[in-house]
This record gives sequence, structure tokens and C-alpha cells, in this order.
Amino acid sequence: MRSGKKIFGNVDWMTILLFIVLVFFGWINIYASQYNDDQSLIFDFTQRHGKQLLFISVSFFVAFIILILDWKFFEALSYFLYACIILLLLALFIWGSTTAGATSWFNIGSYKFQPSEFAKFATILVLAKYLNRHGIKLQAFQTKINCFLIIGIPFLLIILQNDLGTALVFLSLILVLFREGLSGNVLFFGLICAILFIVTLLINKFIFSGILIGIAFIFFLSSRRKKREFFIISSLLTSAICFVFSVSYIFNNLLAPHHVERINILLGKEIDPHGAGYNLIQSKIAIGSGGFFGKGFLEGTQTRFDFVPEQSTDFIFCTIGEEWGFFGASIFIIVFTFLVFRIINLAERQRSSFSRIYGYGVASVLFIHFAINIGMTIGLAPVIGIPLPFVSYGGSSLVGFTILLFIFLNLDSYRLQILR
Repeated sequence: MRSGKKIFGNVDWMTILLFIVLVFFGWINIYASQYNDDQSLIFDFTQRHGKQLLFISVSFFVAFIILILDWKFFEALSYFLYACIILLLLALFIWGSTTAGATSWFNIGSYKFQPSEFAKFATILVLAKYLNRHGIKLQAFQTKINCFLIIGIPFLLIILQNDLGTALVFLSLILVLFREGLSGNVLFFGLICAILFIVTLLINKFIFSGILIGIAFIFFLSSRRKKREFFIISSLLTSAICFVFSVSYIFNNLLAPHHVERINILLGKEIDPHGAGYNLIQSKIAIGSGGFFGKGFLEGTQTRFDFVPEQSTDFIFCTIGEEWGFFGASIFIIVFTFLVFRIINLAERQRSSFSRIYGYGVASVLFIHFAINIGMTIGLAPVIGIPLPFVSYGGSSLVGFTILLFIFLNLDSYRLQILR
């Protein structure tokens, strides 16, 4: 633990200020999303905005505790914390409760606890410690495999809980591996697979396979037509066609029905204004109706009359767009983007690879949450149900993101002392 005079020494106050601004901006928008004439008290602790104020108090207390701890605490206990979280994720299959189709919660009285929100910082801690000890530049094949296992275990467990949105967040940690020397070919391969997946959903698989054969034939004609080049092109073509034909099975048998519907609606293959497409339609109406300067605080009609479901959680950005308009939403996006870039800047100044890797993990998780959440409210991403960090209602979410961020602020405050 730090000495009394150094509790807040070298702490980055700019990042803390951004955190506080986002948290309280989220709180007033949660209040706006719940507001009506019968529930107008801002300190009504039976309502979500009142409960969120309690969660904010807990988060501030947790942030203070994290800042006064020695950085070695987090490195020393990283594997232990990771193991505890994995056990909690496994326990969900026995004692977990199901909400919105996902078995991701423990019921604790009138509150719910979501372990996957805490799996994020635990996974990043272990990834940072492992890479710090076993080769930063990811040269060894075994090092790469172990890194993918560290990320893949919680990813798989959360997928099995039918919580696709939270699981996808863990894939953002691959960006950390690129910063530490992973070949760009892996990213290129992933991008190609994503393109093939999307195009296969839009085009008949037999027609698409014919197009791929034509492209491969053109590549072969433009090559030197040697046996080695023919073998490479043929192997890539065969792999691509096999992937295309596997997409239908994966899409129709492994994804949950509501995820299939939402992806089809996003791609324009289905129109269901009263079912799966209802949230997205109402979300666009709410954001678009805000105009440039918005309708004003507590004046949003879409918000006040509950046209958008889950508006205090996954669709909180609708309240921002309707009541604060394009101007207010843009300011919010700029502030959040500045926070992410601030974290990246702090990560780059670290002397320790452990601190740098953890910092990039924090930035990656916050960015993917931010991008997907806003993307799904405006129709650029499927509705997969992930919160807007520091803004959406939820105790597990807010406390989890607070721990995620303030561990890094703790490490950053020790940057002149951590030399490995």
C-alpha cells in the first residue's frame, strides 16, 4: 500500500476527470430515460437512476481502494483472479439465472451480478503478465497459442452462456497482440473470413462459389503458371469454398435464433418492424428526432413514452441523441474518443511492458464496447446487447469498467518505478 503522502502522487487526473464526466452524464441520461410524472424524484432509490447512484458510490470507493494499493498486488494476483473468474463463469451453468436469453447472472437478493464484466480486467491482467514473462514479440508458436487460450477460455464460456455480445468483446484483445508483434497476416486472414461470411449470407452459396472459382482462374492466368502457384491458388480456393458452405450451418445451427434474426435485419434480408426489428427502428426514430440541438433534457417523447426498450441499458445512446441532439451526441463521442486516445498515450509512455500491454487491453475493450453499442443503435451493427461503458445502467458493468480503468491508472502512477 502507498504511503499517505503518495496516495495520489503521479495519478493522471485528466483521465479521472473524463471518467467522472462520463459517469455523471450517464446518470442524468438514465434519469431521463426513466422519467415520468409519477417518478420524477431524482433521488428515488427504488428506480434505476437511484440505484445507479448507489453503483456510482460503490465504483468511486472501489476506484479509491485500487489507487492506494501497490501495483505489485495486481501482477501477483493476476492468475488467481483469472482462475476465480473462470470458476464463476463455470458456476453460472449450475446456479446462473437467465435474462434476455443469456445465462450470465447470479441473483443476489434484488440485485444481479454478472461475472463476465469482471472477466475482462482479469483476462487482460493475465495476458499482460504472461507476455511480460514469456516473450513480448510473440515469436514462439507456443506463446501465440497460449495467448489465444488465455483469451479463448472466457470467450468460449461466455458464448456457451448465449451472451454473444460480451464474448465478442474478448476478441478485441487480439489488437493488443498486434501491438506486441503479432503478424498482420492474422488480422488479414480474419478480415477475409469476415468478408466471406457476410457475402455468403447475402448471395447464394453456389453462385458465390462460382465467383470464387472465376477469381481464382484469373489469378492463375496472371501468374507464371508454375505448379507451386497452382497448388497455392487451389488450396486457397478449396479452403474458401469449404468455409462458404460451412457458413450456412454455423449461422442456422450455432447462433441463437434472435441473433440470426437481428443479423438478417441488419443485412436487409428481413423486415420485422413489430418483432426483432422493432428496437432498431425505434432507436433510429429517437436519435433522428433529436435534430441538431435535441429536444431538451426530459423532453424526449420517444424516451418518455418508452418506445425504445432497454433504453437505460443497451440503448442509452438513444436518449443522448434525442434529448441532446447531434451536437450533444458529437460532444459525447469526442469525449469518449479522447478518453480512449488518452489511455493509448499513457500506455505508450510506460517503461514496463506489463503496464503497456494492460493499457492497450483497456483501450481495446472500451473502444469495442463504444463502437458496437453506438453502431447497433444507428443500424451499423447487429443488436447484440452490450452496454455503453460508464454510461449504461448496471452495477456489474459500471464497477467492472471502473476496476478495468483504475488498475491501469494505478500502474501508470508507478511508471517511473516499474522497469520490466
